[in-house]
Amino acid sequence: MGTMPSVAVIGGGSWGTALAKVLAAKGAPTTLWARESDVVAAIESDRINQVFLPAIELPAALRPTTDLEEAVHGADVVVSAVPTQHIRTVFADLGPRLGDVDVVVSVSKGIETTTLRTPTQILSEFLPDPLADRMVVLSGPSFAREVAVDHPAAVVAAGPTLAVARDVRDLFTTAAFRVYSSDDAQSAEIGGALKNVIAIGAGMSAGLGFADNALAALITRGLAEISRLGVAVGGDAHTFAGLSGMGDLVLTCHGSLSRNRTVGVEIGLGRTLDEVVDQMEMVAEGVKTTVAVHRLANELGVSMPITDAVHATLYEDLAPTDAVALLMGRAPRDERDSA
Repeated sequence: MGTMPSVAVIGGGSWGTALAKVLAAKGAPTTLWARESDVVAAIESDRINQVFLPAIELPAALRPTTDLEEAVHGADVVVSAVPTQHIRTVFADLGPRLGDVDVVVSVSKGIETTTLRTPTQILSEFLPDPLADRMVVLSGPSFAREVAVDHPAAVVAAGPTLAVARDVRDLFTTAAFRVYSSDDAQSAEIGGALKNVIAIGAGMSAGLGFADNALAALITRGLAEISRLGVAVGGDAHTFAGLSGMGDLVLTCHGSLSRNRTVGVEIGLGRTLDEVVDQMEMVAEGVKTTVAVHRLANELGVSMPITDAVHATLYEDLAPTDAVALLMGRAPRDERDSA
């Protein structure tokens, strides 16, 4: 990869736009593909993504488009920022056209509900063979708006090898955006997906009026669940103590900008899932990921009581107060117990 490669960011949501801003401001020739024509028109006319990242001016060098083929033409690096449940639709046609691309960077967080596959596993179905082995996961505690205004943040670039991960690390690193490297992409993806489920639970707790004790318990025991499932699918337990695990979990469970926590808060206040989702402009990945994680945990025989409680509240008409009683009424056990 050259010192300043050409980059195509696929997905004009808040995170894709923020990362495109980071790269373009650093001097990388950057194209941002968005499905929504109004998003592209607003960036072209006002240099602002009015729908997904309002009030933040984007660099003049950032080029928006609704044309996928135009977006990836001449790109050395492709960043997939498409919501997980839509990756298959976008890349089924796009993937085979990426034969000249050096690296694909996945920044989506979730698990596909129909196949229980992670974003890179979905992408690997459509990418040319050499490129399928050059995918890097960029993940960690990073709200898009804070990154876009250059507040300090730290994330991890996790790839099939440290060499590939370091290339991506060096591309994205700026004075305000610190990127570490890792060769454990699988764990990075699992941590990034599952933290959204726990964050919905944290939001429910806040919506019910509970405070810091309950949140600390949810984060700690939530991390235990994430680690159990991650290890069961072949991940490294140590990775879940890092930025893509504990770091992202703490941010998403606690931060006011967390869409998944917001969903949980509204559920805790008594609103239905349909009411909450219908009012949201942006995707809360944890809503669909809860379905996938619940099913995957059952198939693998992994105990995930918080996930079970969130699933039952969202999809089985369990009242949030009853979910709390369910969790608090479980049989006593040693902390190191696997469940």
